[in-house]
Amino acid sequence: MAKPRIVVVGGGAGGLPLVTLLGRKLGRSGRADVTLVDNNSVHVWKPRFHEVATGAIDADLDAVDYRAHARLNGYRFEPGTLTGSDVGSRTITLAPLVDAQDREVLPERKLNYDYLVLAVGSRSNDFGTPGVQEHCLFIDSRQQADRFREKFLNACLHANYNSQPLSVAIVGGGATGVELAAELHHAISMLKFYGHEQLDRALLDVRVIEGAPRILPVLSERVSSAATERLEALGVTVSTGVVVARAEADAFVTRDDERIEADLLVWAAGVKAADFLTRIDGLTLNRLNQIEVDSNLLAKGQENVFVIGDCAACHLPGMDKPIPPRAQSAQQMAHHLAKELERLLMFNRSPRPFVYKDHGSLVSLSNYSSVGMLMGNLKGGNFFVEGWVARMMYISLYRLHQATLYGWPRTIMLLLAGKFSRLVRPRLKLH
Repeated sequence: MAKPRIVVVGGGAGGLPLVTLLGRKLGRSGRADVTLVDNNSVHVWKPRFHEVATGAIDADLDAVDYRAHARLNGYRFEPGTLTGSDVGSRTITLAPLVDAQDREVLPERKLNYDYLVLAVGSRSNDFGTPGVQEHCLFIDSRQQADRFREKFLNACLHANYNSQPLSVAIVGGGATGVELAAELHHAISMLKFYGHEQLDRALLDVRVIEGAPRILPVLSERVSSAATERLEALGVTVSTGVVVARAEADAFVTRDDERIEADLLVWAAGVKAADFLTRIDGLTLNRLNQIEVDSNLLAKGQENVFVIGDCAACHLPGMDKPIPPRAQSAQQMAHHLAKELERLLMFNRSPRPFVYKDHGSLVSLSNYSSVGMLMGNLKGGNFFVEGWVARMMYISLYRLHQATLYGWPRTIMLLLAGKFSRLVRPRLKLH
C-alpha cells in the first residue's frame, strides 16, 4: 500500500515546525511521505527580519538549511515556487527554478499529494498606493532584509563621510515598524565602534508614520503608550493619524499634501497573503487574499487542503475577530495540525477543531527595552510587562521556536555557541 503523501508549501513559522513534527512522527517510521516546498533554501524566523535588516544578527548563522534539517527530521525538501494547484487531481505545480543568471536549474514540476497544507505566510499590503513598489524598501523576506541592510549601511557610510544627518521614514506603526525604528538607533550606536566616528544617534532622524490614532493599534492602549514613550525617548518621531497618498523617490506625500522627505523610505504597513493564491481554483479568499478555513483548519469546501499561519482566515466560534497573523498563531496551528494528521492517518479519525490560546504580544525595542501584554488566567485578566523582564520573554519566544526545530539540548548548544562567537565576531553584521 502506497504511503500517504503530505505536501506542506511554505517553510516559515508554521510550515517548518509542522514538517519537523510530521517528519519525526510519520516520516521516519515510513508511515507517510512528508515534503516541504519553499522558494528559499534556508529558513530565518520572520519576527527577526528587522534585526537582519539592521545587521543586529547574522542571518547566515541563525538560518536553518532546509535540506540538512530535512535529513535529520525525516522529511524531504523540494525547492520551488507554487504557481498552481489542481484540487481534483491532487497535484500542485512548481515554477521552473532558475539561478542568478536566469538559467534554468530545474524545469516546471508537478507534485502529487494526498494532503496539502498551505503555509505561505503574508507580506506587507501597499493598498495600491502609487509609487510604493518603485521607491520603498520592504522587509517581508530574507532577501528584502538583506537589501535593506545593504542600502542602510551604504547610507551610513555616506552620512559619516559628509558629517550629515541620515533620515529614515517608516510607514506602518505595527510591530515591524516599531521594532525596526528602535533597531536603527541601536545599529547607529554600534557603528560608532566600527569607523563611523562622525555618525551619531543625534544625526539619525527616524519617523514612524501610522494612519491609525496610535501605534500598535491591535494591542492595548497601555502598550501603545509605553512604546510611544520609549520610541520618543530614543529620538524617534511618531506621527499618528497620517495617511500616505503616494511615494516619490525621496519622500512620502500624505493625503494632506505634506511631504515627508527621507534618505530611506520603508513600507511596513498592513498584511496581505500572496497574490498567487487567487489563481488556485476551489479556494475561498477574503479581501486580503487569505484563505477561509473551517474550525479544523481545512480550507472551506475542501477535504484534504489545510491552511495555517498568516494566509489562513480562521474565525473560531466565540471569537469576535479572526485569529491574528502572528508567529504564535502559526506555531499553535502547526502543533495542532501535526497531531490531527497523525490521528487521521493512523486511526482514520476526523480532525478536531483548533483551539487558539492568546498568550499575549511582546514588542522588542532592540536592546533598550520591550513592552507587551501577557494573557493569563490569574484573576481572569492579562498583565502588562516591560523592561528587561519583557525583553527576556521576547527572546525566549525564539528559543522556543528553536527547541521545536532542534530539541532543547541542541538549542542550548546553539545558545552557547552564539555567546562564544560574540567574542570574535563584530557586534553588528557590517557587510
